[in-house]
Amino acid sequence: MERARAAAVLEGLFAVLVWGASFIATKVALADASPVTVVWLRFAMGVTVLGVAAAVRRQFAVVPARELPTFALLGLIGITFHQWLQSNALVTSQASTSGWIVASTPVFMAMLGRLVLGEKLSWPRVAGIALAALGVLLVVSKDDPATLLAGKFGAPGDVLILLSAPNWAVFSVLSRGALRKHPATRMMFYVMTIGWLFTSVLLFNGPGLSEIGRITPRGWAALAFLGIACSGLAYMAWYDALQHMPASQVGALLYLEPLVAMTVAAVVLSEQILLSTVVGGAVILLGVWLVNRAPGETGAAPEALAVHAGEE
Repeated sequence: MERARAAAVLEGLFAVLVWGASFIATKVALADASPVTVVWLRFAMGVTVLGVAAAVRRQFAVVPARELPTFALLGLIGITFHQWLQSNALVTSQASTSGWIVASTPVFMAMLGRLVLGEKLSWPRVAGIALAALGVLLVVSKDDPATLLAGKFGAPGDVLILLSAPNWAVFSVLSRGALRKHPATRMMFYVMTIGWLFTSVLLFNGPGLSEIGRITPRGWAALAFLGIACSGLAYMAWYDALQHMPASQVGALLYLEPLVAMTVAAVVLSEQILLSTVVGGAVILLGVWLVNRAPGETGAAPEALAVHAGEE
């Protein structure tokens, strides 16, 4: 039992480390190709990895036709639109800033639960939401609060990243039903495949395959990391961890993700670590902790944690 738990912790950490570095890998890939090309190539690899995994684990099955509209909706929201937001955002937004903003996703999940499902928000959870909002403002201020007072919300990409957080919250809530009916690998294979097909429409109505020949070895390395590690192996590791540990304990590992993004961005992209980023990030994490751990609350639902909050 202890060995299984230790393995689960390592798998959870692997997923979080990989996802934290995904912002940086995306920035590297975007230096060689447009956002839609990067997303299309990434998920072509991810679909292949998940398809092989589903077959090896004997989890592959043809789903009933009546469930395809649900998978199509999830693919459109969670893959096509979500990745369009994040990849376009990272053209102008810093990788470290993006990591901190995405960390606020559980706050949007709590707000969505209140608005759509009528779930109660205790005062500690309300305080957590307010703190997370303040933290986001501090992060995007980049040590210059005057820009916010002047009505400027950081870089243009910061707005798109912020929009991706509630979008992933919607995706996570909608995914709960599918996760009750299907193994996670099967569900994500279908969702990712349909999302990739939607992205193919954008690709062939835009740059097509013309940019692929211009991608450098460094760009291909970043794409391979995104496709194989982030969209394939990390998902499997995450779900394996959830099978051997309580969802709340696995979910706590996500607090490390923006720290990983900030550290790797500083090393690989030479992004400056600003005081406002560190303080704002800490305030965001405190707010998220209050939202998930307020007295009388049980924390995020297993299904919500199972679908990684804001996979990049």
